[in-house]
Amino acid sequence: MTAPMMTLAELAEKGPDVDVLRQMVQFMAQRLMEIDVEGRCGAPYDEKAPGARLNSRNGYRDRTWETRAGSVELQIPKLRRGSYFPEFLEPRRTAEKALAAVIQEAYVHGVSTRSVDDLVKALGMSGVSKSEVSRLCGELDERVSAFLERPIEGDWPYLWIDATYVKTREAGRIVSVAVIVAVAVNTDGQRQVLGMKVGASEAEPFWTEFLRSLTRRGLRGVKLVISDSHEGIKAAVAKVLKATWQRCRVHFMRNALAHAGKTQRRMVSAAIATVFAQDTAKGAHEQWRVVADQLRGKFEKIGKLMDGAEHEVLAYMDFPKAHWLQIHSTNPLERLNAEIKRRTNVVGIFPNDRAITRLVGAMLLEQSDEWALQRRYMQLEGLQTLSDTAPARLPAVQR
Repeated sequence: MTAPMMTLAELAEKGPDVDVLRQMVQFMAQRLMEIDVEGRCGAPYDEKAPGARLNSRNGYRDRTWETRAGSVELQIPKLRRGSYFPEFLEPRRTAEKALAAVIQEAYVHGVSTRSVDDLVKALGMSGVSKSEVSRLCGELDERVSAFLERPIEGDWPYLWIDATYVKTREAGRIVSVAVIVAVAVNTDGQRQVLGMKVGASEAEPFWTEFLRSLTRRGLRGVKLVISDSHEGIKAAVAKVLKATWQRCRVHFMRNALAHAGKTQRRMVSAAIATVFAQDTAKGAHEQWRVVADQLRGKFEKIGKLMDGAEHEVLAYMDFPKAHWLQIHSTNPLERLNAEIKRRTNVVGIFPNDRAITRLVGAMLLEQSDEWALQRRYMQLEGLQTLSDTAPARLPAVQR
């Protein structure tokens, strides 16, 4: 095992990570049993091979496997002749650690056939062929791929996009790569992860291709895109989606406070906050200009910053007031990015982009499933007016 990798006990203590680990332990254990039984039978499940068949299946029996990642429900294959019981289900901690190691090795080495096969042997099995290991790991990737490439249906008025960075190896060097994620809310008020992509940087072509990939999958009806002030994002949004762009209010405040001294930041923050306390868009724009003039004398750079950012930061106020709290910043996505960082830190340095997509994609799949079970993220009030099929349309906001 490599140094940056965590032990099963450490990973289990991380709370939400246990769900992903438990699911992967369940999936890997089930597939390992299937592969093992295929070898004992001389043929895959439900395949007719009279000459080569050594045995045949006879259904399954349920078994709960208690691990430090939680209870894992398994279906143990039964044979018509003789009995079958996988050795790794014996009550021993070393087998449990070895199976967790299979999963972690798959992440860290980008599904290395040799390392996975070695660890399968550590479970007490005789080992599996290269093609079987590739198929086993391919099924893990298939789940993530199906989620990230699924069709996008319906209208999605609000879209949040952002990036976080993780480390990977490239041509013998350790480099940082961008992991960009898109989250959106549909006209039913439900929130979903729409997609993710790994790339060398946040340049405009990268963002443009990512947004185009979403539209090819069916993304439509986007009225407002919320992100930080990245020129590549702004250009890509204008080119692909032609939607209003909302500059994250929180990021803007950080940019403004960077031009004030430590003792003056509280005063500057309080002054700008009076803009966001306004009940109407008109009132907010008027207050914005008042505050900009007040600060201009002592903080010239803040005054110039406010002059150029007024319509970008206040764009959300031209949308239904019931949604202002969620759409004025990238905070919903920031929390998701923090969770991505927390989980990718388990690995440390990834071997390639495929390994990043596997781990982050599995985490996003789980998160999207959790959101689907929760109540609506956003009130329905005003959402229907944002649909392309509705008669009422909001005017575009100046940029």
